[in-house]
Amino acid sequence: MRVLHAAALIILLTGPAYAQMETPHINLLSDTPTKTEEEIEKEQTKDKAYRESLKKIPDAKASSDPWGGVRNADAPKAPAKTTAAKAKAKAPN
Repeated sequence: MRVLHAAALIILLTGPAYAQMETPHINLLSDTPTKTEEEIEKEQTKDKAYRESLKKIPDAKASSDPWGGVRNADAPKAPAKTTAAKAKAKAPN
């Protein structure tokens, strides 16, 4: 009985190991056909058109701050009021 359990355990453990050893059937070597002259020319034409379209995009020199015209950079900030100062002002002497 122990031999049967040991054999079953070995069989169950070899399944995942066998699955890891199997390689995918993807051919990443140089057996793939190279590009033809026509494909190379089409790619160069597309690249050239892409570069020319990038040159047509205007430079963003303006600020993208939507509240930039509302705020004034030179305006003084109001002093922060503390609760202790408020308590002293309300307390009778």
